[in-house]
Amino acid sequence: MTYLNLDENKTKETVKELNNLLADYHLYYQKLRNFHWNVSGKNFFDLHEKFEELYDDAKLKIDEIAERILTLRQKPKSNLSDYLSLSNVKESDDDLEDYKMVEMLIEDHGIIIQQMRKVVNVADNASDEGTIDLVGAYIRELEKSSWMLEVWSKKIKA
Repeated sequence: MTYLNLDENKTKETVKELNNLLADYHLYYQKLRNFHWNVSGKNFFDLHEKFEELYDDAKLKIDEIAERILTLRQKPKSNLSDYLSLSNVKESDDDLEDYKMVEMLIEDHGIIIQQMRKVVNVADNASDEGTIDLVGAYIRELEKSSWMLEVWSKKIKA
């Protein structure tokens, strides 16, 4: 890891938080699949497509987070039991109303953004600009997705 010029002990803390983020994204991904499969009603077409877009994006981020952990010469968590115990995101029922699905996703975005900020803080402490850059872009993208879902939910409530 010498070519990275990072302190190995500080990097371990970054990896710990990245593994928590990886767990969050796995539960978020599965929740999106659940919602994609089970959404119904007059908003079906809008949400079915949006949920697919979001889970495709989450799938890419899962791979990138795991590869960042590997780049830092550590092992990404890869067991469902680890994800369930580490994740800040919780599973959901499969029989929710469409507006409740969106509401839950907005809440999950807040949870995930909070975890991303933890990653950025520990990566900053480790002078790990690669992780900061990766996760910083994720924050911006998830904030935008949250805003769009929030605007959609206001349309429904009106």
